[in-house]
Amino acid sequence: MGVAAHLDRKSARLARLMGATALSCIAYSTILPESAFSQSIADMASQGLSDDAQMLLEADTLIYDNNDQTVTATGGVRIDYGGNRLVANQVSYDRASRRVVASGNVQIIDSQGTIVYSDTVDVTDDFGDGFVNALRVETVDKTYFAAESGERRGGFLTTFNNGVYTACEPCEDKPDKAPPWRIKAKKIIWNSNTKTVRFEDSTFEFFGLPLGKVSSFEIADPTVKRKSGFLIPGVTFSSDLGVGVSVPYYVALSPTYDLTITGTGYTEQGFLGEAEWRQRFNNGEYSVTFAAINQANPDNFDYNTVDSGPPGDPNEFRAMMGTTGRFAINSRWDFGWNILAQTDKDFSRTYDIDGYTDFVQRSEVYLTGLGDRNYFDLRGMKFNVQEETLDTNPDGTENFDARNDEQPWVLPSFDYSYIADQPVLGGELSFDVNSRVIVREKLDYTLFDGSPALPDPLAEVEAVNGIKNNSARLTAEGEWKRSFISDGGLVMTPLLAFQADATHVDYSSASVAAINNMAASHPGGGWFTDIRDAYQRFLATAGLELRFPLLFASESSSHVLEPMAQVFARNDEPYADRLGIPNEDSQSFVFDATSLFERDKFAGYDRIEGGTRANLGFRYSGNLGNGWMANGLVGQSYHLSGENSFASPDLVNAGAYSGLETDTSDFVGLVGFSAPNGFSASASARLDENSLEIRRSEVKAAYATDAFTVSTKYAFIQAQELYGFDEDRRELSFGVSTRLQESWRLFGSGTYDFENTIMAKSSFGFAYDDDCFTYLMTYSQDRDVDTRETSTTIGFNVSFRTLGEFGSASDRLSDL
Repeated sequence: MGVAAHLDRKSARLARLMGATALSCIAYSTILPESAFSQSIADMASQGLSDDAQMLLEADTLIYDNNDQTVTATGGVRIDYGGNRLVANQVSYDRASRRVVASGNVQIIDSQGTIVYSDTVDVTDDFGDGFVNALRVETVDKTYFAAESGERRGGFLTTFNNGVYTACEPCEDKPDKAPPWRIKAKKIIWNSNTKTVRFEDSTFEFFGLPLGKVSSFEIADPTVKRKSGFLIPGVTFSSDLGVGVSVPYYVALSPTYDLTITGTGYTEQGFLGEAEWRQRFNNGEYSVTFAAINQANPDNFDYNTVDSGPPGDPNEFRAMMGTTGRFAINSRWDFGWNILAQTDKDFSRTYDIDGYTDFVQRSEVYLTGLGDRNYFDLRGMKFNVQEETLDTNPDGTENFDARNDEQPWVLPSFDYSYIADQPVLGGELSFDVNSRVIVREKLDYTLFDGSPALPDPLAEVEAVNGIKNNSARLTAEGEWKRSFISDGGLVMTPLLAFQADATHVDYSSASVAAINNMAASHPGGGWFTDIRDAYQRFLATAGLELRFPLLFASESSSHVLEPMAQVFARNDEPYADRLGIPNEDSQSFVFDATSLFERDKFAGYDRIEGGTRANLGFRYSGNLGNGWMANGLVGQSYHLSGENSFASPDLVNAGAYSGLETDTSDFVGLVGFSAPNGFSASASARLDENSLEIRRSEVKAAYATDAFTVSTKYAFIQAQELYGFDEDRRELSFGVSTRLQESWRLFGSGTYDFENTIMAKSSFGFAYDDDCFTYLMTYSQDRDVDTRETSTTIGFNVSFRTLGEFGSASDRLSDL
């Protein structure tokens, strides 16, 4: 017959000892490298054990033996204490020896869910000495530890005999099957004073096969979240650098800041030194990165590039400094930065410095604020093109292919948006403010193909992408709109908008000459110029949008067909008929089905769409039943009156070839569907309004199941000479991944350039991944479409959960 007893204060010591026994046994699991616990046994034993604490004890029999001074609970013993649970066949306390013993199918579950199994637990009541037999631990984060026995001596030294550790979950069907990896050690010694765990006579097993044996090694105690020491090395390979072996060393200087020093030896270029300082505060963090190398073999790079240096002046010493930071001023405001400085413009990208590898690297300092109905963004920026092209040719002349020196400083850029929280005249009122100041040290212009660069480089100017010196603009815009729904379902949305801006420009003499020469040499005939220090523009818009959604439904499907019409009446864009105002933020836009119903189709504020325009189209969405879905949109835009902004002169030819430069635009459309079996496809296109010739198109298709995934995309863009693309562009890209078994998969991807008949990019690899182990091997090639030169990269990554990873950076490999 089972009994349950609540022990009174007289027996409170027994209650505390039995409850603390559970905690102390659990504490043995803290030798795990990623243990969920970070307190010593003594801390855990004393935590929350007040004199008034109660323990619930259930057992078949509870025996007090005053002669032997023992208390014994036998038969289905269960002790619940302080959120922890102890289950055993028998639990006894010897008052003379002051030892607590739990035996027979001992199971301990702590308040966080970690489970400890053992045959016998024998511990003193001060937790200084103890013995555990046949110990097995399963932690909440799915790490596993086992040992034949464990001993604790002196209150700080715990020894586990014949221990095994792994982060791999046992196979349910074959629990005795060896996990993907595990560490076996004859002895595992945990010293709570020195906060270290030492493995003696240890063997690393991989799928049951011993790969390596180490006489002894030591790791940080799990109670130590950070400890100085060597991290797992990395290996990389590239054709220019050779094989690289990286050895990082971590220095834990404080709980809030640390330093990582990494040395990488390249077989072709020598030693690269890196250092990263990180510091965390209550409201944010920042980091500073340094890297430097004295290249041993610059000639291994392509001739006459930034990486190799100009002829006769090899680029040997190269270095960088980068810093990032982000701080929360309060719940709505953030301040941060991302800054890169380097000895040459391609160092960080060439040597793959983490966080600084973008082809166009943006250095910036910013302040942002986000409210419920408003947004603030203020930032200063500098764009750096990490290109290998030198600024000068071998003969000393200017290299017009180099782009970095033409990139501007933005000091600053400012955006503010506000939406009124209360309706105004029943509609939504919003305001937007944008400002930017551009400073450029070198004129950025493009010549017509075949035009001479010397002795008169400005004779045949195709575009002025950016003026030398500086320009500033301030724009403010307000918009009001309200929707009405008629009894027949017609949705009517009237709109009013007003925009005003002021621009100041400090033209250099070279900029003026470039603009004048561009106007005179334009293929369509001479353009007028209007070059002045200041410009003011005003644009008022009155618009109306009509939508009439029609629902067609059956028992198994539903379809919504929505005719749509918009008309916007506005004055002409000021200065649209002449060249002069710089265009910095509206240089590129794509007219397609997604932008058909935009009020202003330009991408930024430097250009504004004027004149009266109507947009017409049909939208469709359908649920075809059984998991089939479809959508589509087709339409056209019409310039009704006034000056067509997309046919107007522009310093970067924005609007040319857009499909909007004529009174009747090209047709635009898209269609897509998805099937329940994982197949999906979509197509979008822009067709000439007269001949229906394809101007731009994109076709996508994908098929995905649990075992197989394939995707492909075909893109076509017709030649755009004024944009510098004299030939059509056609590319086919694809990616495929197949899972051979539950954990093995193969993958590959590629991009084929039809116009240049070359596989521009290709990669393939294989991987193994499960819950505790990942292996990834990749091989990729990039080919230059002009020189046909090939750059090869081989990468691999081995990751053991809770232990770390080895090889190339896994985030970059996963993108292949």
